Amino acid sequence: MAGQQRDSKKPIIVFGGGSWGTALAILLANAGQPTQLFARTEARRTQMQQSRANALYLPDIVFPDQLTLSASTDLVQAVQHSDTFLLVVPSHAFRANVEALHAALVAQQRDLSSITLMWGSKGFDPSTGDLLSEVVQQVMGDKPQLAVVTGPSFAMETAKGLPTALVLAAQSESVARTLVPLFKTATTRVYPSSDLIGAQLGGAVKNVIAVAAGISDGLGYGANARTALITRGLAELTRFGTALGGKLESFMGLAGMGDLVLTCTDNQSRNRRLGLGVGAGRSAKDVIAEIGQEVESFNTTKELHLKAQALGISMPITEQVYAVLHQGRDPSEAVKQLLSRKVAIET
Repeated sequence: MAGQQRDSKKPIIVFGGGSWGTALAILLANAGQPTQLFARTEARRTQMQQSRANALYLPDIVFPDQLTLSASTDLVQAVQHSDTFLLVVPSHAFRANVEALHAALVAQQRDLSSITLMWGSKGFDPSTGDLLSEVVQQVMGDKPQLAVVTGPSFAMETAKGLPTALVLAAQSESVARTLVPLFKTATTRVYPSSDLIGAQLGGAVKNVIAVAAGISDGLGYGANARTALITRGLAELTRFGTALGGKLESFMGLAGMGDLVLTCTDNQSRNRRLGLGVGAGRSAKDVIAEIGQEVESFNTTKELHLKAQALGISMPITEQVYAVLHQGRDPSEAVKQLLSRKVAIET
């Protein structure tokens, strides 16, 4: 599908009022795009509208002038003047949000071929193990333009306008190049990609490896072990990703290695912090409760492990993270299991 020109006067509507959804909404507004953040409750909408900030997740970041709150909490009314949407919701809620958006567009008898649907969510559909692009196609068919925004980026730094590089992957390079300017600012560089599969897999798998790196650091195993996990984690990501149709170069770039290194090495990562807590002897449930936000890796680990098993793809780090998070294996025992594996040529 060739890239289509969008009406620059129509707002881009962002669904997802968490830290990353808000950060991307701020980024779009700073790039000069009229942007609306959709709030599902009137109380939430009023709070953000009055304070001009997301007090729950990014309290110190004032919304730019181009960012407003949706005029209504009713979805049908909220979407009637837009044809470009960005979903930034937890992966387990992604299908329900796509279905709700689809129903609202159908209620207005909208032409789905004029719709652009992007997302910043990272993970798999928990009910099927499908990629999020597959979920959209199952619900909406092949008419909308699809794109994912990913890459090594923390919400607070993106919202503050600190230098950041992102990847925007779509079904074709022409579509990606059409959408890249939506996010381009003086401090944000956005690379177009036609590898929609690879970009999604990089964003999902790296969260699981980040838990492993956090567990290792929580156990006090040091920099050598962390670096080994990152490197072998990249091998797992590449092996899994290419088997599902992703391109090797995507996993060596920002959407793969870049996002992996960031998430494994900085404590802004909720997934790394989950691993740190578990490695220190705490339960995953308690650590997630303390973090107080969605920790995608918990569910993604299970979905990735089951998918790898079904496809016969060797992912030993993922297997051990799954055993720790979902089967109660002691973290130090998981490390022993990894170290006792038969030595093979590095691939």
